[in-house]
Amino acid sequence: MKTSLEILLKPVLTEKLTSQEATLNRYGFLVERTANKLQIRKAVEEMYGVTITAVNTMRYAGKTKSRFTKSGTISGKSNAYKKAIVTVKEGEKIDFYSNI
Repeated sequence: MKTSLEILLKPVLTEKLTSQEATLNRYGFLVERTANKLQIRKAVEEMYGVTITAVNTMRYAGKTKSRFTKSGTISGKSNAYKKAIVTVKEGEKIDFYSNI
């Protein structure tokens, strides 16, 4: 069984999710690609001490990228990752900046 630090890689802080934090009590995390919704729920509840009402996950595939330079074509790949959006119970909050 993985610990909550192994499942939750880092929080996602974007404009869209910041506005959803204020209105819908939703927070985003990059999570381990093999983690399921039950493991994500348990990890967030353990780490932040909140009650989770819903977990939505999204899987992103890695994309190949190439660019043309003087010395020829350079090709690479961006990483594949999994993102989880968790909805917190009304009245509770997650503070990402408290332990900095």
